[in-house]
Amino acid sequence: MIDLRHGDHRPIQTSAVIVLSASKCSSIPPPSPPTPSASPSANEIADPADGFSLDRDSLREQAMMDRRLHSGIHVLNVEAAALANLTKLYEVDAVARNGFNASIKAITRLAKTKGKLVIMGVGKSGHIGKKLVATFQSLAIRSVFLHPTEALHGDLGIVGPEDTLLFITYSGKTQELLLTLPHLDERLPTILLTSHMRHETCEFVKHRPSTILLPAPIIEPEKVSFGVSAPSASTTVALALGDALALTAAHELHACVSTMFAKNHPGGAIGAAVALAARGPKTLGHILVPWDDVDVTSGLSSDDLALSLLRTAYKSKTGWVRVGDQVAVPSRMRALSDADMVRPIKDVTGLTVSRHQMLAMSSETTVRQARQILQDMQSQVDQQDQAMGGASVIAITNNGSIIGVLETERVLEHQEA
Repeated sequence: MIDLRHGDHRPIQTSAVIVLSASKCSSIPPPSPPTPSASPSANEIADPADGFSLDRDSLREQAMMDRRLHSGIHVLNVEAAALANLTKLYEVDAVARNGFNASIKAITRLAKTKGKLVIMGVGKSGHIGKKLVATFQSLAIRSVFLHPTEALHGDLGIVGPEDTLLFITYSGKTQELLLTLPHLDERLPTILLTSHMRHETCEFVKHRPSTILLPAPIIEPEKVSFGVSAPSASTTVALALGDALALTAAHELHACVSTMFAKNHPGGAIGAAVALAARGPKTLGHILVPWDDVDVTSGLSSDDLALSLLRTAYKSKTGWVRVGDQVAVPSRMRALSDADMVRPIKDVTGLTVSRHQMLAMSSETTVRQARQILQDMQSQVDQQDQAMGGASVIAITNNGSIIGVLETERVLEHQEA
């Protein structure tokens, strides 16, 4: 455009374009500004993997869920590793193995002394102790929980002269527990469930050297594992080891643990399940004569008269008697003739049976299964025209050990309700 005021030619920017020396014509409008992009934003782009849109909130929620699961799984892994380590310890460590064996002896002695297990602990260890009391009680092993502070304020009267003590303390130096020791008879068997693996490192043992050490260590301090010293892995191993004590002792004390448990747990879902199971097939464990109830004769040998054996059996509450490594058969004793009475025990055929002559069956064998086995055996014996001999007595076993005995006739004649 020409500026006529100054007579010079100077381009001036404008939104229209004019062609010099051209005839007048309508101007061409400038192009429209660019249309804003219609491309989807990042938040609107769908994940091709699952076809669902993930906005910022859902991404944050997913990240939070991942963190929660990672934290929870870490705790589970740490506690599982602690239990695996504890298992290995009791497989190979002499102190742990001897401590467990001595603990079971101290607990099972209660059945003969009419004593009870007194469990003591403070804080989380006290809660573990209360749970273990409930477990022992449900398995027909008398036990009580005693808080050490309450003990010093009158509750020491709970402890009897035939009791066994079980203290739970991870540190092995809980002051409340140490304060009770001077007031408890040193002759009482004392078990300590603690993190210490050796007697010389434990403060509690220094105050009571006769203590049975029951190690329950963890791989690393909870402060390292979780950033806080909250009892977690330590209480898990303590609870597991306590359960191991309870169930092991129960199997040693009772011929049929499930029967004792059913007797002590009639209510709730467990009670209903036990009642349902009780209506099912009975096992040999339900009807056996406990091995501990078979009287051991003193001063009676196989050279003594059968009459002496009969008198001893008459005084026995079960009618079963052991003579050396032999077991006298009750039905055979009841069938003794006058002539048999004055004969030596060893000369009366079938009167006694040795262990290796007995027919072994698991306590979990049902009465029906055992009856079928005996009938099949009897059929084979009849075909061969032989006597069953030692098979007239069944040795009931659990984990390879004899826990009771039965006469074959008792099984054959047993009527299931």
